[in-house]
Amino acid sequence: MSQRRIAKVSQAIRQVVSSAILMEMRDPRVKKVTVLNVEVPPDLRSAKVYVSVLGEDKDARLTLQGLNSARGWLQSRIADELDLRYTPILSFILDDGIKKSIQASQLLRGVLPDDAQPSPDDEGDEFDDDDVADDDLSAEAEADEPPDREDDSG
Repeated sequence: MSQRRIAKVSQAIRQVVSSAILMEMRDPRVKKVTVLNVEVPPDLRSAKVYVSVLGEDKDARLTLQGLNSARGWLQSRIADELDLRYTPILSFILDDGIKKSIQASQLLRGVLPDDAQPSPDDEGDEFDDDDVADDDLSAEAEADEPPDREDDSG
């Protein structure tokens, strides 16, 4: 089977599953879920659904339990929406990539040198005399220029 068809089927499954979770699913365990990716083998008989859950590890485990218990219902939604010979058997996999990237960005913020961050001393300072001189020069230069006129010809 062509790679293009497999990619289309995986994107269609991702769309059906994510919209079903978002709009129709009523399980209180399933919340703050993002369907990131779906991998489908060439025979289209199974599908690995990669999800990301915001919150703590306990929330993620509960969400995976809720998704696994709703697996049959989600497979029936796929069967209703997509015209496939076989309805793929879903397996949900927790993807921690987003959490890891957030943690990495927080670590990088902590590593930044102190001179890159504004210091509290700079916030209360008034402007310097040099700033006034520069502003005066720019104001004089603007006063010497003739005003821009709009062209009325159209």
